[in-house]
Amino acid sequence: MAEIEYRLPQKRELVTSIPGPKSQSLAERRAQTVAAGVASSLPVFADELDGGVIKDVDGNQMVDLGSGIAVTSVGASNPKVVARVQDAVAKFTHTCFMVTPYEDYVAVGEKMAQLTPGSFDKRTALFTSGSEAVENAVKIARVRTKRQAVVVFDHAYHGRTNLTMAMTAKVMPYKQGFGPFANEVYRVPMSYPFRDPEGMTGTEAAKRALTMVEKQVGAENVAAVVIEPIQGEGGFIVPAEGFLPALSSWCRENGAVFVADEVQAGIARTGAWFASEHEGVEPDLVTFAKGIAGGMPLSGVVGRAEIMDAVHPGGLGGTYGGNPVACAAALGALEAIEEWDLVARAQEIEKVIREELGSVAESSPVVGDLRGRGAMIALEFVKPGTTEPNPDAAKQIAARCLEQGVAILTCGTYGNIVRLLPPLVIDMDLLRDALGVFAAAIQEVGA
Repeated sequence: MAEIEYRLPQKRELVTSIPGPKSQSLAERRAQTVAAGVASSLPVFADELDGGVIKDVDGNQMVDLGSGIAVTSVGASNPKVVARVQDAVAKFTHTCFMVTPYEDYVAVGEKMAQLTPGSFDKRTALFTSGSEAVENAVKIARVRTKRQAVVVFDHAYHGRTNLTMAMTAKVMPYKQGFGPFANEVYRVPMSYPFRDPEGMTGTEAAKRALTMVEKQVGAENVAAVVIEPIQGEGGFIVPAEGFLPALSSWCRENGAVFVADEVQAGIARTGAWFASEHEGVEPDLVTFAKGIAGGMPLSGVVGRAEIMDAVHPGGLGGTYGGNPVACAAALGALEAIEEWDLVARAQEIEKVIREELGSVAESSPVVGDLRGRGAMIALEFVKPGTTEPNPDAAKQIAARCLEQGVAILTCGTYGNIVRLLPPLVIDMDLLRDALGVFAAAIQEVGA
């Protein structure tokens, strides 16, 4: 594995309180300009990002444990991405692949066919956002099967378009007031080991969900079963072993398309190229985005050729889908992941997180569960002595971390999850420093 080089010093350093005066001034300007519906988790304004560091406009250096919500896995200014983007943008910024195609779109498709699970013949279509990829996966499945029903799961998050809002479980803030939503979307229980009946296996949880599908939807009406192999916004829920294979087998037996939404869990994040690999599942279609292009907007659907090619010419696309600059960035990001073996590094990150937080999580009365894979780890906070969600504890811990220069994100249907999504290139000493701050915050709030 090649040595990772950084542009900024990889250390936590505060020169003002958080937020500093320049960030506060920008916040005042923002309030007069930016729509109130566009919210931000952190009160600081970024100036530079590199490796695992966010440097704000006041010169504070904070540890980044969010990666722009799992986007900047190779770092937010990765030299391979930067070089590819600079070269691409000097040649042309846009032609629209549907008008004048270009090689990098094809090269990204070739790479994704190689990296996604399954050795079968594949095709790829590129888009811009994760929501767009998921919506197109549904379109493809409906054309292929000539059916309409889409099955999704409790705690799911699939996006903010009308169809993907219908597929998303949590109402606030994603769906509140935005209806009516697309129909023919049916929700069934997720395998949630921390909250399921004690001892429920993945196979049993799958039977619970699929029985509902058969009784309330009808297997013959299902176009697609869409699931995040590890749920993201819903709380980093890792289904019990056997759940995903059972769903995949049911789809195969009943002529439905099994869609793995790997927008957040994919691209080396969980210690495998795709989270589906952990149980040997080979989805019919895989959606990807976020970590694919080092921060540039790119997404896509890759899957079985006979399913992808079922759509008539012109039925898929979009003006900016597979933008040439974003495709160039993706090739740079994928090159960095391979050269630096960031799949293995994600596994190393998990080991460090569990070493640093394991005993604290086990002893703290407010921690109910520590779960996840690779560099996608979460802690679920509960009220002491119960499994009742404790969103106040999660908020307090996140706020205390921010005061000390550690940027972390909360999530979950109940708002009681703190999720850790460090860049895969984070310096390990920096990571341990940040986790020490996090552990101290847990102890303080737990006390």
